[in-house]
Amino acid sequence: MAETVLSMARSMLGSAVSKAAAAAAQEMSLLMGVQNEIWFMKDELETMQAFLVAPEVTKKKDKLVKVWAKQVRDLSYDIEDCLDEFTVHVGSQSLSQQMMKLKDRHRIAVQIRNLKARVEEVSKRNTRYHLIKTEASNTTMDETESYLEDIRNHSASNIDEAQLVGFDEPKKKLLEMIQEVRADDGHARVISVVGMGGLGKTTLARKIYESKEDIAKNFTCRAWITVSQSFLKIDLLKDMIKQLLGDKSLERCLKQLEGKGLHVNDLASYLTQGLKDKMYFVILDDLWTIEAWNWINKFASLSNKSKGSRIIVTTRDAAIAKACSSNDSLVYHLQPLEIGDAKELLLRKAQKDTKATMSEGLMTTVEQLATKCGCLPLAILTVGGILASKKIEEWEKFNKQLSSEVENNPDLEPVRRIVTLSYNHLPSHLKPCFLYLSIFPEDFEIKRRRLVDRWIAEGLVTARGRVTVEEVGESYFQQLISRSMILPARVNFEGVVKSCRVHDIVRDTIISISREENFVYLTEDNVAGVVVGEKFRHVAYHDKSCTNVGVDWSCVRSLTSFGERPMKPAPSLCSPELRMLRTLDLKDAQFKIAQKDIDNIGLLRHLKYVNAQYDGPRFSHSNIYALPRSIGKLQSLQFLDLSGSCISALPTEVTKLQSLRSLRCTKHIEFCDFDPRRPLRCMENVLRLAPIMFTPLVDSEVRNEMIAEAHLVFSMPFSYLEVPGVRVPRGIGNLKVLQILEVVDLKGTSTKAIEELGELSQLRKLSVTTRGAAKGKCTAFCKALVKLVSLRSVHVDSSHNIVGGGTLQWLGSPLSPPPLLRSLKLIGKLQVTPAWFGSLTLLVKIYLRESYLKDLQILGALPQLMLLQLIGNAYTGEKLTFRTGAFPSLRKLVSQGYKFTEMRFEEDASPHMESIDIGKSWLKSGIIGIKHLPSLKEISLGYNGKVAGLNMLQAEVNQHPNKPVLRLLRDQSYHDLGDVIRSGVEVEATEPQPDDAEESSQVITTADNSEIQTVPS
Repeated sequence: MAETVLSMARSMLGSAVSKAAAAAAQEMSLLMGVQNEIWFMKDELETMQAFLVAPEVTKKKDKLVKVWAKQVRDLSYDIEDCLDEFTVHVGSQSLSQQMMKLKDRHRIAVQIRNLKARVEEVSKRNTRYHLIKTEASNTTMDETESYLEDIRNHSASNIDEAQLVGFDEPKKKLLEMIQEVRADDGHARVISVVGMGGLGKTTLARKIYESKEDIAKNFTCRAWITVSQSFLKIDLLKDMIKQLLGDKSLERCLKQLEGKGLHVNDLASYLTQGLKDKMYFVILDDLWTIEAWNWINKFASLSNKSKGSRIIVTTRDAAIAKACSSNDSLVYHLQPLEIGDAKELLLRKAQKDTKATMSEGLMTTVEQLATKCGCLPLAILTVGGILASKKIEEWEKFNKQLSSEVENNPDLEPVRRIVTLSYNHLPSHLKPCFLYLSIFPEDFEIKRRRLVDRWIAEGLVTARGRVTVEEVGESYFQQLISRSMILPARVNFEGVVKSCRVHDIVRDTIISISREENFVYLTEDNVAGVVVGEKFRHVAYHDKSCTNVGVDWSCVRSLTSFGERPMKPAPSLCSPELRMLRTLDLKDAQFKIAQKDIDNIGLLRHLKYVNAQYDGPRFSHSNIYALPRSIGKLQSLQFLDLSGSCISALPTEVTKLQSLRSLRCTKHIEFCDFDPRRPLRCMENVLRLAPIMFTPLVDSEVRNEMIAEAHLVFSMPFSYLEVPGVRVPRGIGNLKVLQILEVVDLKGTSTKAIEELGELSQLRKLSVTTRGAAKGKCTAFCKALVKLVSLRSVHVDSSHNIVGGGTLQWLGSPLSPPPLLRSLKLIGKLQVTPAWFGSLTLLVKIYLRESYLKDLQILGALPQLMLLQLIGNAYTGEKLTFRTGAFPSLRKLVSQGYKFTEMRFEEDASPHMESIDIGKSWLKSGIIGIKHLPSLKEISLGYNGKVAGLNMLQAEVNQHPNKPVLRLLRDQSYHDLGDVIRSGVEVEATEPQPDDAEESSQVITTADNSEIQTVPS
């Protein structure tokens, strides 16, 4: 994998150069006498960077260049670490503090001089071993990376067998798309086939191309052009002329240009003239860049030629497909095989009769293998070919070892090359972001927000101009989706991808690359081959096994746990051994975080991301009860999440965290051992507490849990314990770059601190609890809210877990709401819709609970509202009627827990409504008028959702032109049936869904438990 080593070295050099430039510019570097050394390193690193991107180097694949590139990569890491130390311990301090830190200054100065010597040696080594000859090269930018192996030819004969299984329907659909656009009398049209590598895009296009009855008779000429990652423009044009105009035509063209020199423009003009008035069919296979398409389209001018001509483009990148085709209807997203087809294909390739008697265990193994292959035809055929050479008794063992087989088995090289080819084509800034995904377990759903925040904390994403670092990070995420490197897992109602998964085969390959690059170490590896002093930058615990003793912990930048508490010799979570740690992510740890785990957090001065969120069982919590005052030393900290802890108040030191961008902290409110509402049990446990604290035989986790809960209960009045918010200190207004703040308890927070919330000019998301808060504090909050012009999301909760309790009527006073507000969540009594709701022209979603509104007219006029959630007693009218012209953009309605008896839709009401979700309601008069909802896709009657006149509703569903689905959680007999038409009704086999449907999804099944589809909200 020489190419991957070179590409990673190039990526790391860019980051090291930037940090060197920043450090050299600081005055303290001059005072320490190391400024010249830093400038020297910066210049040398830039030279190395230029060397590694030179075409002559990228062509070389010998081991010597690979070894040198590894040395450059490791050197870049060490320089980054040293300059980070300089910034944290010296550069960021005041002048007086800098003068006091003589020991740190001396240590870092020595490191910088030693690194300079290493830089000089690595540079000399390049010259000493003649890694590259400096002779002139005729290579042009058009021809760079033309050395890359085109594995398409290597694997084409293998994947072509997929025509036997699962390709009839895609072929039919693609032919329909070709036929549909033929009726258009405009210019030639471009149809794009997009999907990840190995799906069979080329096979599908080839089946179309060779379909003589459908293609050959309808077009004057045709051509198959493989574009690939790199191509020579002259060769491509000559190939097009030869295939479209004939061999003799190419000979005439070359003869005409003889003596003039062969130029791209001349060939393009000849092709343009030759295609005039011809109806042609062209396949452009394996298109990798928009620039390549722009050139082909400009010089070959294909899409401006004769009417009725057709072009099919195959690509892995959805952005390229969109650029090629004039609209989305001309883009065909090729999907993996259905699991049944995948198993059949695997068995055929393994030369086993699919009708033969096979044990249930063996069929499970076959299904697991097909699933691990992601139902990709190329991967399935490759694995099937290996199984053909094995005894059936060996299949289960092969299945268990597939991850290591992907890395080591030569027969799986085509599968590896699918991933490495795409990886090598990634821009340098995306490569480490992509490898970073190897941290997460197999089949793990990775939240976009979590991933982007971690990228930012690791320095893998930087702001550009006026584009924020968050926007850049999200664009990186979308690029990986678009390039088919990661798979969307959950998409919200706006079409935004909220989470992703990594294909198993892809994950196995990037784990291999990450291990080779010393990038990520997984405890599931637990390989004996790790030598002492091995410098892995990221460590992830996937089980309870002990981490290999060879890891150099002083270089580890991120620590992530998905398993049990790590055992020795692994260091404790906030050990000084982890001095370069930037990211500590314990959200999915299978153990409870104790107070002692974070007591020394102030020692980890480089920390930028801390996620100790706990979202376990209802009556459980993390065992953190106080944020150490040393937290104030973490001047680089950007993301802090302590949700689900026993913390009731944040210390004043939090206000020193000038880099903090996201602060999430909620306290646990469901008590087990010290519930004040059960005084006798509470007193019993108080008497037990002292012996438990000093008895070593008691399980440490039980002890930690009782101490944490006791600390929370006895640290504040009971009334403060009933809400999940925490008290924030005065000085909170100092956090000028803070964008997310959750959850503030207004009752416990001082009026001064509440007023300071208005100084958080970059705040985008704010969540507060107001139960029991004095009127003056609520007024102060309103005044602060008006100043938060960047706010996108507001959540105000006045009645947590109290039905009908709490008031938000103070929000009814005249108010100028944040102009960019997109999400509003209010829990508490309003009774009258505030007039300022009408000015929320950008509002996309609103959640109302226990609001007791009698009229939704103001909400119905909001132009951008897509999601309306009415929970509990949010609306108290007897009938919920959607009037003509109301809710013009609404896509989803969630209605749970009302007293109204009828839901009615008038003509031209909610034309974009797609989903209606009803629960905890008894609609005695039914749902009327769904025929007026042209976009309707589903009606769901969920937990305690009951409707009368089901026969009428079902009839309307069956007659609806959009063919929506009616879904019932309870059996049909639960409803008022009448004369029921049973077709078209599906019964859900799911648990009741949460009130907040925005993030929920459900699997819908028929009565016989066969799966229909998964519907993300």
